[in-house]
Amino acid sequence: MAKNFKDLTEREILALAVSLEEEDGRIYGEFAESMRSSYPATSKVLLEMQAEESGHRASLIALYKSRFGDYMPFIRRQDVKGFVSRPATWLLEQVGPKAVRYAIESMENETRRFYQMALQKTTDASTRKLLGDLWEAEAKHSANAETMEREHLTSEAKTSEQDMARRRFVLQFVQPGLVGLMDGSVSTLAPLFAAAFATKTSHDAFLVGLAASVGAGISMAFAEALSDDGELTGRGQPVVRGLVTGAMTTLGGIGHTMPYLIGNFKIATSVAVVVVCFELGIITWIRHHYMDTPVFRAALQIVLGGALVFVAGILIGKS
Repeated sequence: MAKNFKDLTEREILALAVSLEEEDGRIYGEFAESMRSSYPATSKVLLEMQAEESGHRASLIALYKSRFGDYMPFIRRQDVKGFVSRPATWLLEQVGPKAVRYAIESMENETRRFYQMALQKTTDASTRKLLGDLWEAEAKHSANAETMEREHLTSEAKTSEQDMARRRFVLQFVQPGLVGLMDGSVSTLAPLFAAAFATKTSHDAFLVGLAASVGAGISMAFAEALSDDGELTGRGQPVVRGLVTGAMTTLGGIGHTMPYLIGNFKIATSVAVVVVCFELGIITWIRHHYMDTPVFRAALQIVLGGALVFVAGILIGKS
């Protein structure tokens, strides 16, 4: 059962402080290692912060030994009520610089509160001095981090990290989403408009479009998830990519299917054609903005492909 902080002895407070500094240092090290290849400048900042935490821990151990001897009870944060539970850092994948800095700020705030409360519980002069020094050190840690960021995170390094983050975002979300949107917007045109012009009824066209959209979404989700585990390509978790691709495929087909909820067949078809043009325009913009494809070439490829499928659907429906 966890113990109340107010019931801790000075010996237990020092032992807990050692444990907290060790945990914080380990977290800095784990973050640094996870970001070493993608964000080397940020990783270097984290390693310096880990070294500072190691110095705090060494000072606490030396004070503990001078007062209470060599044996130190192993007291963890979960053994004392009031501490925030932290997720295991090894379970966090693909952590970016902003998320890491937010986590560090949260850690520092909690540690500062701990030292402030510990000062109120101790009477020994040497202990109070060390705890006060550590409280000031933690209070300055954010400022030190900013100083180290200015030293190591130069404008070139920040630009490089931003470029890396953008490439990762494109690989893991934009690319699979674009594949799904293109497939959903283009591949469902033929069955939708074939059904529309064959039956001349909005309801039948809507059911066919809905079935084609959902079916294509499920198929594309499994195809993307099973195509690559992401380990070598850096494309992220296959389940996430599959969900993104499947959702965007369904969305791409649903967009021009929804107008057939309109009862009037001619009006519904006219609206559907406008929606198709809008969808093809969005795909063209995404390819240009994220994939650096020239606008004219992207538009030509998308519009030509969509037009061919659209015409094929109409011809099949009228035959």
